[in-house]
Amino acid sequence: MALVPAVTALTATAQTTYLPSGSPEYELTNRLETLSGSLSNTLFTTQKGWSRKELSQEMDRHLFSLDSGMEQEGYKSYLTDIDQYQIGLAMGSSAEWNSSDLYARKPVLKHFYETKTDLFRVKNDHFFLSVNPVLGFQGMYEKRSPEVPGESSFRYLNTRGAEVRATIANRIGVYTFITDNQERMPWHLEQWTEAHQAVPGADYYQTPSKGTYDYLQARGYVDVAAVRNHVNVTFGYDRNFLGDGERSLLLSDFASSGALFARIRTKIWKLQYENLYLELTPQYQRGLDQQLPHKYATIHHLSVNATRWLNVGLFEAVVFGRADHFSFAYLNPIIFLRQVERMNGSPDNAFVGLNFKAIAAKRLQFYGQLLLDELKIKELTAGNGWWGNKFGVQLGGRYFNAFGIKNLDLQGELNLVRPFTYGHNDTLANYTHYNQPLAHPLEAGFVEVLGKISYRPAKKWQLTARGSLYRQGTDSGSANAGVNIFRPNTSGRLMDYGYSLTPGPTANVLLGELAVSWEPWPRLFLDAGVSGRTWERDGASQKSLQVFTGLRLNLSRRDYLWY
Repeated sequence: MALVPAVTALTATAQTTYLPSGSPEYELTNRLETLSGSLSNTLFTTQKGWSRKELSQEMDRHLFSLDSGMEQEGYKSYLTDIDQYQIGLAMGSSAEWNSSDLYARKPVLKHFYETKTDLFRVKNDHFFLSVNPVLGFQGMYEKRSPEVPGESSFRYLNTRGAEVRATIANRIGVYTFITDNQERMPWHLEQWTEAHQAVPGADYYQTPSKGTYDYLQARGYVDVAAVRNHVNVTFGYDRNFLGDGERSLLLSDFASSGALFARIRTKIWKLQYENLYLELTPQYQRGLDQQLPHKYATIHHLSVNATRWLNVGLFEAVVFGRADHFSFAYLNPIIFLRQVERMNGSPDNAFVGLNFKAIAAKRLQFYGQLLLDELKIKELTAGNGWWGNKFGVQLGGRYFNAFGIKNLDLQGELNLVRPFTYGHNDTLANYTHYNQPLAHPLEAGFVEVLGKISYRPAKKWQLTARGSLYRQGTDSGSANAGVNIFRPNTSGRLMDYGYSLTPGPTANVLLGELAVSWEPWPRLFLDAGVSGRTWERDGASQKSLQVFTGLRLNLSRRDYLWY
């Protein structure tokens, strides 16, 4: 048996901080939960970001399978040597909640990197502090086909910053993250950025030179345990995500990280209930410095472990604008939001949804979502393409240790969204923030199939192959095909019937990537790979190929494989 880090989850009950979007612990925990054959009643994986405290408890649950006494009785752990190594890294990265012993052999200048996961750490009974640098550089050479405007060129992303988290007197959790970024993204994403006047995942930005985007990313929040072991209240700026797939049709982390939120998470028995209150920025035209307006959203999500292998969730949301003030009618944490919206005269944009996750055979995981914006069964069964049937569907699955090969994991996912979904009859209440969609980045009027292969041949190495194929309708002239959720659904809609899933002239896009990552030191990654894109519509085509390499520390890799 491989050596296992001597880590034990602590039983302290208090506030916490949460895993940032893109952390490797998300992929690891999904894998271990399925291999264990039992859903966790500690960590409800659909509602992200995850509590570091609950993550440590979940890792401890899996380490228990290595108990020597159990093994003597003929029990065989589902953990591979590489899983055990990854658990050690996960525990070391959340050491305020466990007794991780990931200490460096010799600290740098006596005080720095006393542990392998933190540049500077203070830990005692009443106070925990972790300070880490955030660094990243990725260089990319892009070659384009003759049909694409411009010449082949060098692209890059340069990131510098810091991450700080702390717990104070077992009463307050604090997190802050800030980076300064300069980016020249692939050509097709430049076109998206210019069309939307938004850098994906960012808010305010500058363009000091053509094709270069300069922007800060800042996140931070305070977390308090309002009712010990049961209710946590979090206030600040950060990303939130609802779902178990690569994409989310309910709420994704694609849009700007600068959304002010208040979140209440209540966990009792096999239930976890989340209330989100968001202050958002409606679409706007870039120009001189100005006071940007606000709109608001309230989101409720209930996650239930119906059985030891099945989790189901209920979702509802409403987006509204009230001249820069919140509507108190939507503050009730348990009322049905659609009914409140009707009581207000039905001026706002309301959604309901379902999600599920199921595990089987200790190898397979299945998940899905159903998002309803508006639906009339009579019109749906008539098959006449009524514009008002607005919904989205996701179905996906994962296969861990595929074909008996340890640490080989496969994933497939289907997403489809009807035209006009997420939009509204004005430009205020659409499901967007800072000129970016709050759910799927393709917005509406598309069908997408994506796949992922992940293989860890050794503890510090990961090979990843990803690909997606999607078909999406497009607007033609001034006609509104319902694919642009920023357009009012009453503007340019030339008919009420005859809308297919991908209306108007359709574009077919194929995306692919092959990447390798090496982690020589905890949370320090060296990446290299190749990616490509093919776009076709009405006989025209565009192709591009990117070769990239990079280094990052305490940072997830920028995802360009979505459009």
